[in-house]
Amino acid sequence: MGREPHLKNMNTPSSTQTSIVYPNAAFELYQGVGMTSQRTRNRLIERLQQLGVRDRAVLQAMQVVPRHLFLDEALSSRAYEDNALPIGFGQTISQPWVVAKMTEWLFAGTDNKPIERVLEIGTGSGYQTAILALLAQHVFTVERIAPLSQRAKAVLNRLCLHNIDFEISDGHWGWPHTKTVVPSLSQNLFFQRSLPETLPVFDAIISAASPSTVPPELFQQLKIGGRLVMPVGEEKQWLYGFIKTESGIVKECLGQVMFVPMKQGVER
Repeated sequence: MGREPHLKNMNTPSSTQTSIVYPNAAFELYQGVGMTSQRTRNRLIERLQQLGVRDRAVLQAMQVVPRHLFLDEALSSRAYEDNALPIGFGQTISQPWVVAKMTEWLFAGTDNKPIERVLEIGTGSGYQTAILALLAQHVFTVERIAPLSQRAKAVLNRLCLHNIDFEISDGHWGWPHTKTVVPSLSQNLFFQRSLPETLPVFDAIISAASPSTVPPELFQQLKIGGRLVMPVGEEKQWLYGFIKTESGIVKECLGQVMFVPMKQGVER
């Protein structure tokens, strides 16, 4: 099985609107009109190709995902500009070119080895989540701001993307892996506590927030041979790709970027 399970019947990104096969009926229903139409999305894809994005599966996913659904209606006419846009709570929906670049690097060399489990740090609007859900078998996404997570989940449900697990948690810890022991009536409530579960392991990890240094928990949750892509830095941020090998971590600098900082704690 390749890594295009939801897109295998689609044509190339240069295809006309009438030849596109959407992942499901919901994608076709929400394709938009005018400045949110498929034709406008096609122009964005052409720009991404001009900027050097080559991965066919990534371009196909971005060609069909209705980015305008992940924005406030007042900004929907700007959805297919190649810019980051505000989504509230001091957060942004990432620039499409950056989304494409990060996703392309994350999935590089996986044509015949489908990625089963992807961890996303920073659900945000849910736009990147949707693209990941079309390319991987299962997505685990963490967001520290509860209203953002709830809003993203609602949009992704409208698109009938059901291979996604959501958590509201501090992204520094990766995917939460503790479980609360709930006592029976015969047990003392004071002994209720959290116990560690098996450490989750992912084929790939992507972060839309920039810490000062990479949290070690992310490397711990990455399998051998797995890839991690994320911005790192505070005042100056650089996008890095990391590959975990038997002998250590291989790091590649992918250029200078600007993301929101990775903050600690949870906002309910």
